[in-house]
Amino acid sequence: MSDLPFGFSSGDGPDRDKHGEDPESGSGASNPFGMGGNFGVGDLGQIFTQLGQMFSNAGTTTAGGSASGPVNYELARQVASSSIGFVAPVPATTTSAIGDAVHLADTWLDGVTALPAGTTRAVGWTPSDWVDNTLETWKRLCDPMAQQISTVWASSLPEEAKGMAGPLLAMMSQMGGMAFGSQLGQALGRLSREVLTSTDIGLPLGPKGVAALMPDAVESFATGLEQPRSEILTFLAAREAAHHRLFSHVPWLSSQLLGAVEAYASGMKIDMSGIEELARDFNPATLSDPAAIENLLGQGVFEPQATPAQTQALERLETFLALIEGWVQVVVNEALGDRIPGAAALSETLRRRRASGGPAEQTFATLVGLELRPRKLREAADLWQRLTDAAGVDARDAVWQHPDLLPGADDLDEPASFIDRIIGGDTSGIDEAIARLEQEDPGSDGSA
Repeated sequence: MSDLPFGFSSGDGPDRDKHGEDPESGSGASNPFGMGGNFGVGDLGQIFTQLGQMFSNAGTTTAGGSASGPVNYELARQVASSSIGFVAPVPATTTSAIGDAVHLADTWLDGVTALPAGTTRAVGWTPSDWVDNTLETWKRLCDPMAQQISTVWASSLPEEAKGMAGPLLAMMSQMGGMAFGSQLGQALGRLSREVLTSTDIGLPLGPKGVAALMPDAVESFATGLEQPRSEILTFLAAREAAHHRLFSHVPWLSSQLLGAVEAYASGMKIDMSGIEELARDFNPATLSDPAAIENLLGQGVFEPQATPAQTQALERLETFLALIEGWVQVVVNEALGDRIPGAAALSETLRRRRASGGPAEQTFATLVGLELRPRKLREAADLWQRLTDAAGVDARDAVWQHPDLLPGADDLDEPASFIDRIIGGDTSGIDEAIARLEQEDPGSDGSA
């Protein structure tokens, strides 16, 4: 991972050896907290007093008075809004042009995929609209990791320390919710001015069936490109419409994507040496300054340890993203190829944008600890194209009936065997997968 999630450090600091000893004092942790030096248990009273004064005015509850959870999302919304500033509403003529582009793209897509249209309306969003319409999904993406961060301290402490640390840890969790909310708000404010569509990062961030394009970001993206603005708008509308076909008519897809994020968070393990170092050098006076607290938490407290469960979840997520983006690329190029000569070049521009780790991927890596980078996008697109050529559109799109039918990471490296299984009639495992799908609760569509 190129970046680490909020509250994480990248490893040992320059002034600390592998045993967690201070090179000047030559000693390590001196009590269950790892607190040494001049810090004593009696100083906890001072900490509690200062924290109480700070939280008496800060507040971390919702308007209804209930706890806001591991992240203060109302603060995130306010920070994002402040970062964005005033933005004029999208003109009606622009909204109309977006609607026409999505309708035209959907008409062309009808001829190249068995999945029906998934959009119910098309809109133009300002950056503020994007934040308002995607925040609910960001909650589900960020909560698992934030929850792990807020609870892992207590679970990692020795039993004899938990009782004494309880009040402090509860308050620190609230501070973490505020700091995470502030960081999330800043990131979303920046990201809202850079994403091109509601599905730009490969996840269903917005409301189901709403195709949304960001006119200001599209204009910035088009600057310097040789294609006419109308062709670029239609190309992006086709990508948005293609994504919505998958997210609307593959009912398990959204929950599988978001479930992979949750699985990654639940597999997180923490090396407590980070909090021991923090506690040893901790100055209670910093608790009277909210800015100092945010800086303290933001500089990293934990050192994450990759686990097999996390590695598996990350590979699963990357494979899903590659398959989605590869499928979208194939059907959009097929739909627009003869109609918009520059479609292939635009696809390559977006592929390089994702492969190099664009702003969306970087923001997500920082906030959640995962890179939303479809590393094998080119391989996935090649697999879908070869499967289309060998078996046809209907057989290709039937693979989306159940997650067990999809190609795996190994199939992206060696697509020939997967294609042979499809065109050769090898249905091992397919009947069982479809049977499980039919047995699922008919009242649940499996969407997020």
